[in-house]
Amino acid sequence: MTLQGARERRVRTGDVELCVAELGDPGRPTVMLVHGYPDSKEVWSEVAPRLADRFHVVLYDVRGHGRSTAPKPLRGGFTLEKLTDDFLAVADAVSPGRAVHLVGHDWGSVQAWEFATVKRTEGRIASFTSMSGPSLDHFGHWIGGRLKRPTPRRVGQLLGQGAKSWYVYALHTPVLPELAWRGPLGKTWPRILERMEKVPGGGYPTSSLPTDAAHGAWLYRDNVRARLSRPRADAYAHAPVQLITPLGDAFLSERLHDELEQWVPQLTRRTLHAKHWIPRSRPDQLVSWITEFVTSVEGGRPKGVTATGKYADRFGGQLVLVTGAGSGIGRATAYAFAEAGARVVAVDRDAEAAARTAEMSRLIGAPEAWAETVDVSDEQAMEKLAAKVATGYGVVDVLVNNAGIGLSGSFFDTTPQDWKKVLDVNLWGVIHGCRLFGKQMAERGQGGHIVNTASAAAYQPSKALPAYSTSKAAVLMLSECLRAELAGQDIGVTAICPGFVNTSITSTARFAGVDADEEKRRQKKSARLYGLRNYPPEKVADAILRAVVRGDAVVPVTPEARGAYLMSRFTPKTLRRIARLEPPL
Repeated sequence: MTLQGARERRVRTGDVELCVAELGDPGRPTVMLVHGYPDSKEVWSEVAPRLADRFHVVLYDVRGHGRSTAPKPLRGGFTLEKLTDDFLAVADAVSPGRAVHLVGHDWGSVQAWEFATVKRTEGRIASFTSMSGPSLDHFGHWIGGRLKRPTPRRVGQLLGQGAKSWYVYALHTPVLPELAWRGPLGKTWPRILERMEKVPGGGYPTSSLPTDAAHGAWLYRDNVRARLSRPRADAYAHAPVQLITPLGDAFLSERLHDELEQWVPQLTRRTLHAKHWIPRSRPDQLVSWITEFVTSVEGGRPKGVTATGKYADRFGGQLVLVTGAGSGIGRATAYAFAEAGARVVAVDRDAEAAARTAEMSRLIGAPEAWAETVDVSDEQAMEKLAAKVATGYGVVDVLVNNAGIGLSGSFFDTTPQDWKKVLDVNLWGVIHGCRLFGKQMAERGQGGHIVNTASAAAYQPSKALPAYSTSKAAVLMLSECLRAELAGQDIGVTAICPGFVNTSITSTARFAGVDADEEKRRQKKSARLYGLRNYPPEKVADAILRAVVRGDAVVPVTPEARGAYLMSRFTPKTLRRIARLEPPL
């Protein structure tokens, strides 16, 4: 997509003329898109036309960029005060008397935070969507708070962001940034974006890039040191704010927004498995969230904080698919992600159970939740599901391959049909999920995470569980191999090994080599024993979310699972002796 067909006008503000483009019906709510550094308004060329179907969309080249003129002299011409003058001039020209919905990326977001927090713009901003650009005032207070209370964690956060901000120091050096941008860096920048950020071309960046970048260095020089050293104490947002955080941002830490609620009374958090330039790499998702947020505000229903769980700042708005979500660990995991504000696809072969999980997920906090019915062992059905999810809901950010069945019985009592059924669900179901949804993650090129539910039985041999243990050991090794293969694509893979957890799998597990009555007796006794242990699936769900955040490889969950894992590493002979004991069934 391009901005071809956009209506252009010139808006005079102080000593500069701004190039302003408009799309869509001026009678509809106005969404104003503000670009960052070293971009021009064309960074929004994949977003603006999609929004124009519902809104009056306005874009403008920031002073000194694109087809807008530059101030003379450059020094002192890019202060936040003058950028605020520009915003008000454009807003008055394109939406007189009606507040606009502001969207900013990178330095467009940095300056938009100023617009959304200063007194003179009150009433002109209906909402603000921020991505990849903090308020310099909030940033200054964030630094100050960590310097006053320098705990090891806070010092680590400071050092981490300091390393990410290397380019800020470079842009403060005189002359050299301009020479670099007008020379080799300006020529190679499009290829750098394509290779490092997976950003497609399509008329972006424009030919004005070297000049834009050279002028834009003054955004940093005129504002950063002054504001970080003397941040405003009254930088409170006077409009609802939607914060979209790309988790793979090479320039900004997620932790920068840890205390944002104290500055923003109405805050909605979203996160993306993506790198910095999300207007280019994830336009469809941005359009969906901007549309949803603007519509809610226009309808008088600003969302506020959409998630309250302890991982709300990490999974808000992400798309999570959980198989076996109709009960047990799968259901608890779907609920945990929903509480963290994720969008949930609940998959189960029981349609009613999947529907109940999706409905409850919405009530708990998921912005959206869908139920899908599929047998994970059915290759064609899984292929159809993957295509449907990608088309209807988007590429999955977190995949939880949880569906599984239990089977107990000696090796010689286990028939080939028993083996096939267990391996089809427990192993092939995981293979299908990893192959189909993992491939979509890899092709998107913006990272993600895969969680495969294995078991403590994967490394703890038992004479009573040859088929089940074999399937779970295969899942564990598959996860380790896939983790190595996908590491270079920023896709994490975790094997979860729960142990004895009180779920319905105990009452539905099959027992080979016995008649129906004996099988029913063993199922009841097994369920009773697990009930006495009473380790809740919610703790496994919490371990799954924690593992995704940390990027853990293998996670034994229960104390007995952790103990067996240590024994498998250091005293395997003891485990082999334990494996010979008769099970208590």
